[in-house]
Amino acid sequence: MEKIILNVAGMSCGHCVRAVNDALAGIAGVTDVNVSLKDGTVSFNHDPVLAPLDAIQAAITGEGYGSSVERRA
Repeated sequence: MEKIILNVAGMSCGHCVRAVNDALAGIAGVTDVNVSLKDGTVSFNHDPVLAPLDAIQAAITGEGYGSSVERRA
């Protein structure tokens, strides 16, 4: 498992947080999703084989938000 923190662009409310959380929680190989509206980030653990980072970012984009890697922990 690899811990990732992504910056998420465009979140402005609780609905946004829920949409990003649900998008990532529905991906096999992604665990411990934590979305922060205040920081504009989402952190999570993922199995790079089951859940490649580009697929995770595509799920966020699919909800209407942008994302970029802040850091890998």
